[in-house]
Amino acid sequence: MIPFDFEYYKPASVQMAVGWFQLLHKQGKHPIYYGGGTEIITWARTNSIHPGAVIDLKGIPECNVMEIRKDKLIVGACVTLSALSAANLFPLLSETAQGAADQTARNKITFGGNICGKIHYREAVLPLLLANSRMVIAGIQGVREVPIHQVFLQRLRLENGEFLVQTFTDRSYLSLPFVHYKKRQIGNVGYPLVTVAALKKDHRIHTAYSGVCSFPFRSVEIDRALNASSIPLEARIEQAIDQLPAPLLQNAEGSALYRKFVLKQTMAEAVHALERR
Repeated sequence: MIPFDFEYYKPASVQMAVGWFQLLHKQGKHPIYYGGGTEIITWARTNSIHPGAVIDLKGIPECNVMEIRKDKLIVGACVTLSALSAANLFPLLSETAQGAADQTARNKITFGGNICGKIHYREAVLPLLLANSRMVIAGIQGVREVPIHQVFLQRLRLENGEFLVQTFTDRSYLSLPFVHYKKRQIGNVGYPLVTVAALKKDHRIHTAYSGVCSFPFRSVEIDRALNASSIPLEARIEQAIDQLPAPLLQNAEGSALYRKFVLKQTMAEAVHALERR
């Protein structure tokens, strides 16, 4: 149970959602946008957030789209991870979504909510980073479409009052060879030690990571090291590890040292699998 009262709004359009946010913000109600709500409910129950109003985006048609149109895969921010996996329009994205949480949670967690969340992992963003997807973002200045690498820097950089509407991914990425590994300490449910998503394009391997550092990322420098085929793979991996963008995560799932060990193994698996394809 959430231990405080709040106002609830469910707009039917992007413009209405933005308008309500601005009005509620001016009224001092600290509004937040709402998709699946799993993370919002968790934070609210612990009094980590205290919104006076929530704006449910699930009534906006653009936020519920999932289709291929004009050689672009369009996925709305309110599509659930379960629906995304079941549709399987982008197999790497579907497999990555399938690995998040458990089935009951995936029925609630939305694509946009996973990308925009506060937890370290946010694995649904990894295929988008690899596919150079574009993000459709709405705010008081209107709707803008921007490359993911311009707005996702450790997290999705949204201005106050903005929200993610949908993502566009070029169809050419949907059928590329790929691998996805999610390594946990124990079992098949829970937060990962390491998640690696990788695909092969134009004879080069491209990788993205979650659970390694305190944010998901893709690194051009890591990919350059892993593709240096003139040197042994073990040396390539050592060079790649040296290019991590932040310290290795250390938490209840595992120590930094153990994460490094698992990461090296997983990098080797990914490279071996894709070099043969």
